[in-house]
Amino acid sequence: MASERDEAAPGLRVHGLSVALGGRPVLRDLSFDVPKGTVTVVVAPSGSGKSTLLRCCNRLLQPDGGTVLLDGADVDGIEACALRRRVGLVGQVPVMLPGTVRDNLAYGLTERDDSGDAALARALAAAGLDASFLDRPADELSGGERARVTLARALTRGPELLLLDEPTAALDAAAAGHVGETLRRLAGDGLGVLAATHDLGFAAAVADRAITLRDGRAVTGTPEEILGGADAERGAERR
Repeated sequence: MASERDEAAPGLRVHGLSVALGGRPVLRDLSFDVPKGTVTVVVAPSGSGKSTLLRCCNRLLQPDGGTVLLDGADVDGIEACALRRRVGLVGQVPVMLPGTVRDNLAYGLTERDDSGDAALARALAAAGLDASFLDRPADELSGGERARVTLARALTRGPELLLLDEPTAALDAAAAGHVGETLRRLAGDGLGVLAATHDLGFAAAVADRAITLRDGRAVTGTPEEILGGADAERGAERR
């Protein structure tokens, strides 16, 4: 899926990232790139540090060592709100706020944003939903619809990169497929995507690049190499 543009595309660069929580090393000297226009997946079991990694990428968590660069600039030098507009994070649980889908999408906007329905409809369309959803009560949405509305809410801010934590958690195969198609389309439009998941089928369907975490360290390779190795490890664990 990736092309030769990957090597030169600006985006997110993680270099030497280390994090310890409660005195226990969680991430150790991680280094990898997330070029814009590509989908990079981090495949590892629960508790391996995937969520910690994502939170470091937009400064929700300060690492103990290493750097995170956005288009070559250290994220520590970027004002936090500005950084989180440029690098959006979609959490594992699709939290819906009270009210309609419109209310949920408008929550992510500021007074400086174009907050008209046209802007909200564009965000919905990018996430694979049509404008008729704007007036739907958020608490009546299915799990797959909630996941895509959460994605649309992140897209209202016009991010350059998108971080996703277990984007297919609790979704059926059809809903997971819709989310995957959406991410591929967004990457095709130039967005950089970093998705942490333990869903190997989803990862195989969307990934241009793949990373796994072993003892807190990053191992990078082609999606075939990384996902094949992860599948073999799971098979060995079941025997």
